[in-house]
Amino acid sequence: MTPSFSSIKSADILFRQECEFRFGVDTLDRLPPMTVPEFGFIGRSNVGKSSLINALVNRTIARTSNTPGRTQQLNFFSLAEACYIVDMPGYGYAKVSKTKIAAWNGLMKDYLVGRSVLQHVFLLLDSRHEIKPADDEMMTMLDESAVPYQLVLTKVDKLKPNELTRAVESMKAVIQRHVAAHPELIVTSAVDKEGIIELRRRVYKLLLESRDR
Repeated sequence: MTPSFSSIKSADILFRQECEFRFGVDTLDRLPPMTVPEFGFIGRSNVGKSSLINALVNRTIARTSNTPGRTQQLNFFSLAEACYIVDMPGYGYAKVSKTKIAAWNGLMKDYLVGRSVLQHVFLLLDSRHEIKPADDEMMTMLDESAVPYQLVLTKVDKLKPNELTRAVESMKAVIQRHVAAHPELIVTSAVDKEGIIELRRRVYKLLLESRDR
């Protein structure tokens, strides 16, 4: 039996609870009722989003693939019946038709603007690459939607220490250009689990704050 959220006293306990797929949504009229807080995870195709979500919840819930663009809907995963982890479609995948890209972008924008229970979005960026125009466009969309969001660097296990330092400094400069971006950057690796505890604590803290409002 899933314990009530009031009895979950730490991020460690929260992320030991069940996390199950509940809804796959490709149109706004299929969104679930706004009953619990939601946390969105978004990033360019092939940024390692599914792997990071699986590491976050310590089980395989999001489907990973070597083929970019596999997430084609908003996937809602219920964590301890206390919140939804929302796996959002990857963007910036050129081999998808313009019609499909427009549909995804429209769905994401409408979701961001109209979802009052959406507490926070984690925007994933590949630490090996400079920020792309599509990333900047997504950050601008988040700024305009007035949705709080936070940058998360992925795949840092693939960088040498000096390369990581440069990547972090570059992304800190990017954060300063965007009004809705959280000032703190989270550095992660789904392979060696770097930053996963920090990310869990961040979700738990935001969940507590949402319950106190």
